[in-house]
Amino acid sequence: MSNLSEWTLLHTQLHRTLRDRNILPRSKRLLVAVSGGQDSLCLIRLLLDLQPKWHWQIAMVNCDHRWRSDSQANTDYIEQLADSWQIPFYRETADIIPATEAAAREWRYQVLTEIAQSNNYAYIVTGHTKSDRAETLLYNLIRGSGADGLQALTWQRPLDSISTNSIILVRPLLDITREQTGHFCQEKALKIWLDITNNDLHYARNRIRQELLPYLQTHFNPQVESHLAQTAELLRSEVDYLEELTETLFQQVVFWENGSQDRLKINRLALSQTHEALKRRVSRKVLQKVMQKSANFEQIEKLTALISAPNRTQTDPFPGGAIAIVDGEWIIFSLTSN
Repeated sequence: MSNLSEWTLLHTQLHRTLRDRNILPRSKRLLVAVSGGQDSLCLIRLLLDLQPKWHWQIAMVNCDHRWRSDSQANTDYIEQLADSWQIPFYRETADIIPATEAAAREWRYQVLTEIAQSNNYAYIVTGHTKSDRAETLLYNLIRGSGADGLQALTWQRPLDSISTNSIILVRPLLDITREQTGHFCQEKALKIWLDITNNDLHYARNRIRQELLPYLQTHFNPQVESHLAQTAELLRSEVDYLEELTETLFQQVVFWENGSQDRLKINRLALSQTHEALKRRVSRKVLQKVMQKSANFEQIEKLTALISAPNRTQTDPFPGGAIAIVDGEWIIFSLTSN
């Protein structure tokens, strides 16, 4: 391990971030996701260097999607690093190669959560950076996301919103750029395992990273990456506030009819007196309960329109077969197909 004389400005920056944000409390068990790229290598080395101050118990994990011919060798290399640092290591290999980035991400977080739960790790830590935050904002903006999507790469979030003892996903490098992690790895002689898929412009995120952001930096603003990340941070606090208001309002206007879990009703009269943003958020929350999955913009708008619609107006079926109908001051939702 490093001693204090070997600390860099990055060590100091991360230490202050952890102290100010309290996202990785002292003496906790941390499961750190390491891919072998510069961001995750920078992360694990920083955490190990900070460990004497924070008294964490640290382990490493690697998830092999089997997308590359060298993926097994990549995981072997990370295991060797863990052995040299004398910390526990977990490896998972996909039985079925994920077909898309989204499928890979879903599998990865499922596996990470299972490992954390089975081995009593309270926190999963990833090496997402300020650069990733800027890219995610652009990616979701292009896809038509609202504020929630634009700020999606947050400092921490529970991986299981149902459990009271949820595993917390933490991204402590969101104030640090990819350029900084690269310099750190070079300075500390950390061998970076190059992922050739990062150069594949078939993936939208790679096109954003290699083509769109450089274009914006050259022709619009050299600091665009930092400014986009700043926008994401501003949106994060505003979304948090809106979600608190939404939860309070939801409890006031949404009810299970006669205690039944099959029929849900919304007090549209009370909801009509609130701001349009809260109407949409309550509608989205209702639809998530009804459909058991995230609602898209068109579905949310379809339900929101019933707040001011004439009596007996109804929607066409939502996924799963449920139909919402206006009944006086109420919107009645049947959660079973007719």
